[in-house]
Order: sequence, then structure tokens, then C-alpha cells
Amino acid sequence: MNLEVVETAAGDLHVDRAGGERGSKGPFLHTYADDDGEVRWGYLCSNCETVNNAMDSMGRIECNECGNIRKPDEWDAVHE
Repeated sequence: MNLEVVETAAGDLHVDRAGGERGSKGPFLHTYADDDGEVRWGYLCSNCETVNNAMDSMGRIECNECGNIRKPDEWDAVHE
């Protein structure tokens, strides 16, 4: 895995730009706390390059900066 070091407000994180989760404005890229990619940290919004995002229990990811959103793979209308 080829990881890129990115400086964030949370410190240096290692980002995998080769994959991620599809978002409405751009992918959410997987981030890691270590350079081996073994300690998963969270997501980087590729639209605005921030890690300031949130994930709910259904797997929805939303960037708190630009509003980029990933809808859950499966959802039940009861939860809406």
C-alpha cells in the first residue's frame, strides 16, 4: 500500500489515495495513524482535504466542512 503523509489538525496522517468510499462531491479516502496502514484512523474528504467528518451507525459519512456525503449502502425507511 502506497500511503501519502498529510498534515492535519489532528496531526500527521497517512492517506491511501488509491481507494476510498464514494461521496457526493468526491471520495472519502481511508486514513491511517501509522505508515504501514495497519492502524485505521478515519477518513479524509478529498473534496476539501479535511478530516473533519462524521460517520453514523448506518455507515453514512458527512464532511462537516463542505457537506460532502456518503449515503449508507443499505438503509431502512424506519431510521429516517
